[in-house]
Amino acid sequence: MKYTAIVDYGVGNLKSVANAMAYIGQRTLVTGDAKELERADAIILPGVGAFPDAADKLYESGLNQALAAQAGRKPILGICLGMQLLFDRGEEGRICEGLKLVSGSVKRIQTDLKLPHIGWNSLSFQNDSPLFCGLEDGAYVYFVHSFCGCAAYENDVIARTQYGPSVVAAVSRNGVYGCQFHPEKSGVVGLQILKNFGELIQ
Repeated sequence: MKYTAIVDYGVGNLKSVANAMAYIGQRTLVTGDAKELERADAIILPGVGAFPDAADKLYESGLNQALAAQAGRKPILGICLGMQLLFDRGEEGRICEGLKLVSGSVKRIQTDLKLPHIGWNSLSFQNDSPLFCGLEDGAYVYFVHSFCGCAAYENDVIARTQYGPSVVAAVSRNGVYGCQFHPEKSGVVGLQILKNFGELIQ
């Protein structure tokens, strides 16, 4: 039976993601083993916290190489900080390298509104993606973040939201997907997004 590996690298809301996937009937394995990532049919990279700490853990464990090796071979979904780590580099606290799977950098949101941005915001879809199949433009999802991805290529952006300025909410490049919001905390809409991701391996 096909399954999705949820990457355990010491930074992430692993249980809530695993529970959401189980709820929609998707088999998962929480693991920090590079060989399990190779065996899995898809990968989810969750994340909560600061970019430098998370990047350090990925590089120290060698999981950065494992993820890079699987990119393009199977669907990968980064969630929240996990999405930010997909970019070339982050500028939170100090400049450090990301996974370099999506071109661009992660910067503090330039807004007069309160940070972190916490709450429900609507999505504006662009550049059609299977991740949002069955959803209507304007669907609401749940965000918790102060930094956002700034994509080098607009073709990689599949959804935006407004928080003062327009903010990248989701990206897609060569089978690698990222959601700045938390689909596992976004009710029916989030479950549909996770279901759509799971169907990429059916």
